[in-house]
Amino acid sequence: LHDEHGSLHHVGICSGFTAAQRKQFETELQPLRDGGLEGHPWKDWASMAGESEQRMPGAPSRWNNKKDLSWEPVRIERVVEVSYDHLQGSRFRHATHFLRWRPDRTPESCTYGQLEAVVPAELKALFGS
Repeated sequence: LHDEHGSLHHVGICSGFTAAQRKQFETELQPLRDGGLEGHPWKDWASMAGESEQRMPGAPSRWNNKKDLSWEPVRIERVVEVSYDHLQGSRFRHATHFLRWRPDRTPESCTYGQLEAVVPAELKALFGS
């Protein structure tokens, strides 16, 4: 998602794709690989992959440091809609779920401001005094 200054942030991952879905995405995203790193806002991350402990694509997993979390940049031209359970700070907590591609949206139109702000419930109101 983009912040109020227009910077693109890594907010989490989608998981639970079948092998067929992964193959389909690979085919669909192939054209976006050409020149994917040119002008990419996370270009520096590609050179730091596997070396940084910062939470970012390509950094070692904090749960399993042998797990391959490599990533391949693509041109930022498509938008995906996801469902999510919770936003913690500026990242989705737990994996999100892919819903659909959004050809009606531009990447720049995807901001934190579009997310529904859920007001935390007071424990006293939930459980009584």
